Amino acid sequence: MSNMFPEIKKNFGFGVMRLPMVDGDVVHEDFCRMVDAFMHAGFNYFDTARVYLSGKSEIALRECLVKRYAREDFVLVDKLSNSCFEKEEEIRPFFESQLESLGTDYIDIWLMHAQNAASFEKYKNCRAYETAQELKAEGKIRHYGLSFHDTADVLDKILTEYPSVEVVQLQFNYLDFEDERVQARLCYETCVRHGKPVIVMEPVRGGALANLPPVARKHFEELGDNMSPASYAIRFAAGFDNVMMVLSGMSNIEQVKDNISYMADFIPLSEREKEAVDKVCKILRNSDIIRCTGCAYCVDGCPANINIPAHFAVSNAKVLGGEAEAVEGGAPADCLKCGQCEEICPQKLKITELLEKI
Repeated sequence: MSNMFPEIKKNFGFGVMRLPMVDGDVVHEDFCRMVDAFMHAGFNYFDTARVYLSGKSEIALRECLVKRYAREDFVLVDKLSNSCFEKEEEIRPFFESQLESLGTDYIDIWLMHAQNAASFEKYKNCRAYETAQELKAEGKIRHYGLSFHDTADVLDKILTEYPSVEVVQLQFNYLDFEDERVQARLCYETCVRHGKPVIVMEPVRGGALANLPPVARKHFEELGDNMSPASYAIRFAAGFDNVMMVLSGMSNIEQVKDNISYMADFIPLSEREKEAVDKVCKILRNSDIIRCTGCAYCVDGCPANINIPAHFAVSNAKVLGGEAEAVEGGAPADCLKCGQCEEICPQKLKITELLEKI
């Protein structure tokens, strides 16, 4: 894999979708400090998408990374998202707008975003994969692949139809490893069978595996190594042979420092640590938490202006015995049951039912 992606320095990347924000804008000063700490520790991989932070993620990368470091010193990953095109003729102009937003003349890895059975047909009909191959031939992207949210048989179909795909980004963590909906293990094994390296997203499941209830956290504390709960989740994912990169959506400098403290010189989980992970996993599986990762794809366009992930976080905090801040915007009872949130949810959550329950 290192031969395929020689520009990547280490197996840990920065997911640029949960940045420090004030009044809806990225705090560039804080993000600059995060970028500097990340780069100075020897990491160089940054993952974004136009739909992250309503386009502000790409702009923040331009201002805080691209303008401040030599282009050859970092790896940029961007995506073709489903909501950003409706026909083939719109794909190239959209890609060019991404180059402009990022302030660069090429993207290292371009991913077909959030592929599932339904969206794949749209991408296929619009020749999105063929366009990616053309952009690679023109030198505007170095590699192309896909990010994926569906069952292993759908992934197998895509990789069979498009064997030129170079890499697959999967939701992969110890809680989802045997989950029947996510099928993390089965999707990983499909990538192995097709010879495709894996990029891991959601290794801490939107923060759920970083903010554990006391009854679960104690199993990590008993190890006595003074490491954060997030460290075990990220190292779990990074320990698989076919995983070339693990992403973390870091939102403050403390998270950056914590993550690089154990990923700068990565050591896989020991058997004792794996046993603790298993115990924590069993506790979480038996709890009544909502399996939301906080991606917020469901928020844009909600006619009732409900911050769905925030309300789910409050519900989970109550279930796990923690505290959560009040949520602005529409209340769960304001839900109109239009169902558009459920159509776009990567986790296939029955959101309207969950909001009614809350």
